[in-house]
Amino acid sequence: MRVAVLASGGKDSTYASWWAQLQGWEVVSLVTVLVKGDDSMMFQLQNTWITAFQASSSGIPWKPIISFGEEEDEVGDLESSITAEGDILDFKEIFPPGIKIPEDLVIHSGPLDIDGLVVGALRSDYQKTRIERMCQRLGIASFSPLWHKDPREHMQSLLEHGFGVVFTSVSTEGMSADWVGRTLEGESLNELIDLSKRHRFNLDGEGGEFETIVVSAPHMRRDVILEGEAVWKGSRGSLEVLSCELS
Repeated sequence: MRVAVLASGGKDSTYASWWAQLQGWEVVSLVTVLVKGDDSMMFQLQNTWITAFQASSSGIPWKPIISFGEEEDEVGDLESSITAEGDILDFKEIFPPGIKIPEDLVIHSGPLDIDGLVVGALRSDYQKTRIERMCQRLGIASFSPLWHKDPREHMQSLLEHGFGVVFTSVSTEGMSADWVGRTLEGESLNELIDLSKRHRFNLDGEGGEFETIVVSAPHMRRDVILEGEAVWKGSRGSLEVLSCELS
């Protein structure tokens, strides 16, 4: 089975990539939709370019796709990039200034010859149904290994299997500025569980309460080393990454 993984660099898609490899499948590409806009109904926004470092660490080619986040065009942007030859994007469009691109990064610029697409969808019917319809049009299978997985079980599984998870944005009542840049550990998970109960938000961030980056995982040969600073505006904040490299 040859598959691609729809990868944002966050905890769910990175877990899904590891899951695909545990099945014995060949992961031929990590496909990342880089949104050039302020919002997206389908895809993660912040710091998704870090998937390039995960791809390099995992020895998997990376396929970056530009989308402007328009609701009616997002899936079409993904679909056309999967099937079309396409050009290698200008790296200046992708990486922030000062970020050194991994020397062994392999860019997949052509169409994907795959049997299936693996996604990290948790409970968003909007995302899952659109991906499944796209896969039907392409004649490939769609896999969502985390679909409706218990949130607490999922978060604990990340810890138990050695995923290094960093919170890169927060936008919900109960999560303050000190969560930006914080790592998922036993103590922080217990605190997050308590906060999610008191403030009634999704423990796994499914409602957009927070976003994450994975800096280490069982299938990654090298860790992602990053430095950044928290930028807080009103009731939400995000991590501005200033440097990023592989160990």
